Amino acid sequence: MPAYLIVHPRDQRKDDVLIEDPHLTLTVTDGWAVFTDQTGICLAIPAGLGAQIQRVDEQQDPDQPEPAPQKE
Repeated sequence: MPAYLIVHPRDQRKDDVLIEDPHLTLTVTDGWAVFTDQTGICLAIPAGLGAQIQRVDEQQDPDQPEPAPQKE
């Protein structure tokens, strides 16, 4: 299950936020990062805010092989 870490610029003095909800979908459109679920928009972050959104994947099972590297 992917999670999303929202990191705010330090000069804004806001706490970073980790969002862990398997039902959320992230879409970037018209200068906004929009999180939605089955009932609609849950959170919208304007690009001008300067926040960074990073996807955080679960750790893989050590018994599973690593995926093959992608060709560039």
